[in-house]
Amino acid sequence: MQTEIRNLLECHVVGSDGQSIGKVGQIYLNDHSGEPEWVTVRTGFFGMKQTFVPLANSRRSGDEIRVPFDKEMIKGAPNIDVDDRLSLSEEADLYRYYGMQPTDIPRQRTGEARTRGPVTGERERNGLTGEAAGLTGERAGMTGGMAGGMTGGVTDERDIEMTRSEEQLHIGKESRETGRVRLHKYVETENVQQTIPLSHEEVVVEREPIRDGQAAGTYEIQAEDREMILHEERAVVGKETKPVERIHVRKQDVQHEETVEGQVRKERLEIDEEGVTGDEKDMPFGRRGDMPPGR
Repeated sequence: MQTEIRNLLECHVVGSDGQSIGKVGQIYLNDHSGEPEWVTVRTGFFGMKQTFVPLANSRRSGDEIRVPFDKEMIKGAPNIDVDDRLSLSEEADLYRYYGMQPTDIPRQRTGEARTRGPVTGERERNGLTGEAAGLTGERAGMTGGMAGGMTGGVTDERDIEMTRSEEQLHIGKESRETGRVRLHKYVETENVQQTIPLSHEEVVVEREPIRDGQAAGTYEIQAEDREMILHEERAVVGKETKPVERIHVRKQDVQHEETVEGQVRKERLEIDEEGVTGDEKDMPFGRRGDMPPGR
């Protein structure tokens, strides 16, 4: 028994996602069976605190203990002082967090501790004493149980159950600003040329000689002035403002499709049946109850 516990203290805990959780710090034994039921692992986030991990349904391979919980779930386990034995309420909180319900917890007396105090590396080096060192018979039969896969929460009742949960991806929509459109009017000046016809008056002098006999009357020599007014056309520039175009800017909705990806986690259940033949395991689960008990 001491050798097996010493071997556990040298193991590393690996989560179901394949990530290393940490080295085993302490081991908690069950008061009734004397077998390891909990180990603590330092996760690096709680200082002197360590995180409790149940050994139920775990698998040991060499110096690794693979537990059916991922690293994030183990890191979020309730913080419990590892310097003392687990109380009934503390262990119930841990089992509730990990989604497990051992059937012997309700039969514990109020205030009675269900597990022994922690077994640490220091205690193992100094030699286990008292109940931990004196375990024999069934309690010392941990070799096969730990090497072949740790089990916990054993019950003699007819039905056992476990809740399986999974995450669902919920995708929504949000509106965000992508840009702004401004309608701005400014004045631009340009030179315009246009040719138009203009007219002006000029003086034309015509002389006509007067023949004898054509002039009648008497003429005297004297000074005399007469005048006429000459006219011309000039180009006159005038401007007029009138509307030439109306600009209308509006928004419209354009529909498109976008593929959104996300990761969701699902809990899977593995059912291990001891003493069941290969043919029995290959049989559909719903029909196993029709077979006579193999034990």
